[in-house]
Amino acid sequence: MANTFTTVLGYMGTRVRQRLGVEGKLESLSDIFNFIQLDDRVATSGQPTEAQFNLVKEAGYTTVINLAPKSHENALGNEDEILESMGIRYIHLPVVFTSPTRNDFERFIRALESSDDDRIWVHCAANMRVSAFFFKYRTERLGWTTEQAQADLHRIWEPGKLMGVWQDFIDKA
Repeated sequence: MANTFTTVLGYMGTRVRQRLGVEGKLESLSDIFNFIQLDDRVATSGQPTEAQFNLVKEAGYTTVINLAPKSHENALGNEDEILESMGIRYIHLPVVFTSPTRNDFERFIRALESSDDDRIWVHCAANMRVSAFFFKYRTERLGWTTEQAQADLHRIWEPGKLMGVWQDFIDKA
């Protein structure tokens, strides 16, 4: 539960910085809100700023998958243009936070698995959608145990404690 609280507070901090026009630290990928390096190819986070996407490019990521709706309060309205101008492939799969669906998850699987050997950055507003999707991907597609897959999920949040709809999403095959 503590990580859920920390994520919610951290998200509020990103909103305040955005409204004030303050970029925050730009020294490394770990400065991006709720950054997690899943493996050699895949990293996840909350919404990066435009300047932070330069760090993503410098680190060699060639595909960005965004699960947050374009209308989300901390979204970059022109993220597609920003990334395309950097030569980064952009895949937008908006997931409504209060109603994730199996279809959303299937689109995520197709996008992830169609990226071949690309280095992939997956983000949403706070890494809550993304961490739940990767939990489900790891348990359903990669055969990880619940305990193995929960480690990264719980670094960000505990879905059942905050939003039962996410626990239902995770639990349904």
